[in-house]
Amino acid sequence: MIIFNKIREIINQEKDFLINLTQQIVKIPSVNPKLENNPELNKEPEVQNVLEKVLTEEGFAINRWDVFENRPNIVANKPGNEDRSLILCGHIDVVPVGDQTAWSVDPFGGEIKNGKLFGRGSLDMKSGLTAAIAATRAIRLAGIELEGRLSIHSVVDEETGGTGAKEAVKKGHLAKSILVLEPTRGNIICAEGGLEWVRITIPGRSAHAGWRFNEIWPQHHTSDRLVPGVNAIELANRFLNALRNFERDRCRNTYHPLSPLGLATINPGVIRGGVGKGQDGLPIIMSNPAMVPDIVTLDLDYKFLPNEKQKDIRKEFEEFVHNFSQADPWLKENPIKVQWELGGLYFPPMDTPIDHPLIQSLIKHNQKKVGSPKIKAFEAVADVSHYAGAGVAGSMFGSTGDGFHGIDEYVEIQSMINTTEIIAKVMIDICGIK
Repeated sequence: MIIFNKIREIINQEKDFLINLTQQIVKIPSVNPKLENNPELNKEPEVQNVLEKVLTEEGFAINRWDVFENRPNIVANKPGNEDRSLILCGHIDVVPVGDQTAWSVDPFGGEIKNGKLFGRGSLDMKSGLTAAIAATRAIRLAGIELEGRLSIHSVVDEETGGTGAKEAVKKGHLAKSILVLEPTRGNIICAEGGLEWVRITIPGRSAHAGWRFNEIWPQHHTSDRLVPGVNAIELANRFLNALRNFERDRCRNTYHPLSPLGLATINPGVIRGGVGKGQDGLPIIMSNPAMVPDIVTLDLDYKFLPNEKQKDIRKEFEEFVHNFSQADPWLKENPIKVQWELGGLYFPPMDTPIDHPLIQSLIKHNQKKVGSPKIKAFEAVADVSHYAGAGVAGSMFGSTGDGFHGIDEYVEIQSMINTTEIIAKVMIDICGIK
């Protein structure tokens, strides 16, 4: 208790360090270039330069590499016992500002008003990274040396698939536990459903639309009768109706105690139809309605629950597609194809038990600081899932604010300070003291 009181005192005395560092990196635009390609806005290396300098001053060994050209990850380590190792993780890429005229403040100004720090990325999630650094700094200033290895991961590309986190995992930058500092409004996220992007390719048979009557009206089977076309778009329409029923059954028949009911959704997000299949697997001609289309691709956003396994949901879906194909004479001979991990996108599920030491520590210190938090599952996906897929027990926890992915994004300064204190106490619980 004496140690925790000392930590609280130091964090409050040194709050300007936290605020100033957050302002500094919010003022550096680091828009993900996949979302808006503009060198004046794509300054992730400059953000990492600031963080690398501070982390080096705090005694961390730095591992820095480019995930994409000029888009670096940083993994910072302090050595220690692997059995009590902990990662603190955040991303530095942000989404575009959108309509800047709708903002009441400079999106990259780091302005402070009414106890709020404004700017794109202030909440999502540069303040999470600065809180992690400020927490480690407070522990150092308190003269505390942790027993377990501590890592801070500052990664790129979370907003478009989590490639930075995936690359960190691939390189073996793991630990026993991870705390991802996404803005959770003080709630504790210990579960997260999985996500796949899936492409469905539905084959047809091309023909001239002028001879469509061959398909509609019964014809004599003479030697000069044209071979009827098979309209892939019409097949796709029937498939989508069947898919909606399949989705409803999944939503009704799956359950996780921390997840909203009906979370296991399958969203048809992109549809392309036409004639001819290119090397990319997409129709070559998509602008001529006088041709009976012989290919349709459907790209699906496929969510599953934290307690479901990838192999099981794949098997279930593939059986549905197979049964649908078997019920149609054409598709029985020319079955629908299923492509998993479209674009390399796959988020494993996370389901950390509530009695895990990381979760219990978050609950304990949150209750003492700001009241009873909600223990819940995340409705979307985030970087924590990539670490969970590698066997790292994870959770998300972070500050309060509003406007992320919208206008006038801000983080509440007092919430930043509270979050920093809770992180520091969790670090001590999980890593231990020498």
